[in-house]
Amino acid sequence: MPYENILLEIRDRVAVLKINRPKVLNALNKATLMEIMQVVQIIRDSDDVDVLIFTGAGDKAFAAGVDCKYSLSAVEIRSFATLGQQVFKMIESLEKPVIAAVHGFALGGGCELAMCCDFRIASTEAIFEQTEAGLGIFPAFESAQRLARVVGSGMARELLCSADIIDANAALQIGLVNHIVEYEDMMEYVRGIASQIASKGPLAVKLCKAARYLDRKINIDLDFSQDCFAATGQEKFRGALLEKKKADFTGKYFLREQGLFPVGYYYKN
Repeated sequence: MPYENILLEIRDRVAVLKINRPKVLNALNKATLMEIMQVVQIIRDSDDVDVLIFTGAGDKAFAAGVDCKYSLSAVEIRSFATLGQQVFKMIESLEKPVIAAVHGFALGGGCELAMCCDFRIASTEAIFEQTEAGLGIFPAFESAQRLARVVGSGMARELLCSADIIDANAALQIGLVNHIVEYEDMMEYVRGIASQIASKGPLAVKLCKAARYLDRKINIDLDFSQDCFAATGQEKFRGALLEKKKADFTGKYFLREQGLFPVGYYYKN
């Protein structure tokens, strides 16, 4: 399916979604958010993709925030914020791991998009900023909450209130990014991580991600962990582990309950 604002490539069980608006530094408008939503839905339902990578076209930006070219009414602004929040929550709650490959500017909504991903790999030229306070506005897409979960509440408040610009090294120090690599090596590096994840047990990976987003009391967390271990420790996998053979992870997961990730898995016979 052709898209106007993004590019999608699927290869070796890894999908790469590239925001393709380099003339405006890959800024996010309504049409782009709608296309991202469509692709995330496709990835969610695909049996051929295990990992999703987000990146930006060109050599200047991952995504430079919201496209502010047009004047919007208060009702339209609220509607746009609602759409962005829906898309970002969909990315964040995707059962499959999502990696942001960040080069150049990740500003405002672009930084928020990166934080929706499970982790971030930055090029040496990456620049991060929550620009909103400097513009006299509040972050539209819930970065006030996500940033605190990633870097801690104190650092999040500082970055949000000061609208301070930080480079890749500073981002690494505060835990906003996992690794820094040269720009020319970045996509190969990120693909390598994605391929490594894709080679692992799909259900185990999905449940590890699910546990990251649980907000429960500890006894319920322990129950969830026990259920997850039971779901992934079926006889065939256990036999493979004991006999030191490679487990066969091909199959379809099932059973969604209350918006949580699936518990239960069919292994290929």
